[in-house]
Amino acid sequence: MPIRSVEEMIAVARAEIDNHSAEEAKRRVDEDGAMLVDIRDVRELQREGVIPGAIHSPRGMLEFWIDPASVYFKPGFAEDIEFVLY
Repeated sequence: MPIRSVEEMIAVARAEIDNHSAEEAKRRVDEDGAMLVDIRDVRELQREGVIPGAIHSPRGMLEFWIDPASVYFKPGFAEDIEFVLY
């Protein structure tokens, strides 16, 4: 199987996800009960601050924290709600 370029991988990912403005993300949290998930590195959190009420999951751990079969699974990700990652 040929290795995909970064541009190809990004195009595939963008076809599968929804992008929202900050205003739309806030509306989803306020009106629909979505949860904000901050996927930045902990150093970025310390340097730039956090959004109150958001949960933190480092990008490199996200799949592990979401997977119920993982030893790193976090029960908060089992909730039947929309997660808005930023």
